[in-house]
Amino acid sequence: MYDGMTVPGRNDECWCGSGKKYKKCHIDIDARLQDCYERGLEVPYRSLLKTAADIEGIKRSAAINIGVLDYVAEHIGPGVTTEQIDQWVHDYTVEHGGTPADLNFEGYPKSVCTSVNEEVCHGIPSPDVVLKEGDIVNVDCSTILDGYFSDSSRMFCIGEVDPERERLVRVTKECVQKGLEAIKPWGFLGDIGAAVNAYAQEMGYSVVREFGGHGIGLEFHEDPFVGFVSEPGTGMVLAPGVCFTIEPMVNMGGCEIDMSDPNGWTVRTKDGLPTAQWEVQLVITETGYELLSW
Repeated sequence: MYDGMTVPGRNDECWCGSGKKYKKCHIDIDARLQDCYERGLEVPYRSLLKTAADIEGIKRSAAINIGVLDYVAEHIGPGVTTEQIDQWVHDYTVEHGGTPADLNFEGYPKSVCTSVNEEVCHGIPSPDVVLKEGDIVNVDCSTILDGYFSDSSRMFCIGEVDPERERLVRVTKECVQKGLEAIKPWGFLGDIGAAVNAYAQEMGYSVVREFGGHGIGLEFHEDPFVGFVSEPGTGMVLAPGVCFTIEPMVNMGGCEIDMSDPNGWTVRTKDGLPTAQWEVQLVITETGYELLSW
């Protein structure tokens, strides 16, 4: 096979660990992947494909991640500090048996990212950042449970938000939906980004190029990188079992970003205008996709 992994005999146990015979499990997917490879297409290594057991593990992790964001939604509001949000996320995750994936990841000091207004991503929670009426904030949460990773984020409008910011938040969520609608098993990863970018531009916004989604499941960040300014018909083949996030960062103004913050993490829009992001995690199935975290 193209990826160097062993090919079982037809009646041998499948490489995925399902306990099924190879001919009853991955043999057809493997044959199609090999064909795609021989046609010069970008295909995932089979080690990236999530098994049924993996998906169940990710779902258990995601139940905590979803619960965290539900808890934040119930308690966030004017006067809340982003440090309080970090404490909520940490406590909820640990109390439910998980570990915040953000905490100490490559030196990141907190359990969640809280990006306010013009902050594109990786905003660090602080007792000095007090949410006020009219703010918009992205809360990006990731969880580890029993070695499985989940990841999703949501936007929150704080109190009464002006119509332009509310529209940005709403359209960014619609961009995620456009990306999901572009998914076809054995289609291309680039179709997703192309759909997201086209809709954002149609609505008068721009999409950040330097950051995007990523594969996830057994590690926090796996292949593929999921860009949102891609061309249709390009990128990795969407084989069943590929698991990744869709998380476009959509700017009210230009797409340029500022990465000069001395904390080494927080990214802002270069023009200082607001930005928004929603994130979901999914796995490709034989008939479409299944949402795992949102």
